Amino acid sequence: TVNRELSALKRILNLGARQTPPKVERVPYIPMLKENNVRKGFFEHSDFIALREALPEYLKGFVTFAYKTGWRVSEIENLHWNQCDIENNIVRLESGETKNNEARTVYLDEELKEVFLNQKARQKELAKISNYVFTNPTGTDRIKHFRKSWESACTTAKIGKRLFHDFRRTAVRNMVRAGIPERVAMMISGHRTRSVFERYNIVS
Repeated sequence: TVNRELSALKRILNLGARQTPPKVERVPYIPMLKENNVRKGFFEHSDFIALREALPEYLKGFVTFAYKTGWRVSEIENLHWNQCDIENNIVRLESGETKNNEARTVYLDEELKEVFLNQKARQKELAKISNYVFTNPTGTDRIKHFRKSWESACTTAKIGKRLFHDFRRTAVRNMVRAGIPERVAMMISGHRTRSVFERYNIVS
């Protein structure tokens, strides 16, 4: 957090120095604090299965999709049916709907296709046909604010404290371990640079 604030201060001073006439007489040297941002949180498959079993039914498909694709939680929460072509096993995010503003497409395997078919069936059963793929227990809105259910499931599954973002790291690692080219893994998860593999401490 301190480094982000110092970066903003550097930017402000540099912009001021470039003005005509300059708003800043000189730009001082601003040292940055050392960061250790190697990510270490991963789900082994057995941990994921234990967690999924402990979660409420409405969250099971949600976390399965996260575990396999590595999409950000906001991207999954806001996924609409018009972004899905279940018949052709395709789910897509359009440009402007992602953090890096790049469109991407994911092909569903049999398990994920079953997840989407179950979501359709669940909404029909609740008589709440939503624009969102993954909905809350009543089916009236998208999934959000599930921290209590998440923490309770982690305790029940006896896997310790975990973050939802661990799915993102896990999905990338699993794809690389399965022999999927790094570039393809990055296109699926939505990472732009290869540095993520170093930060996530992934070894093929």
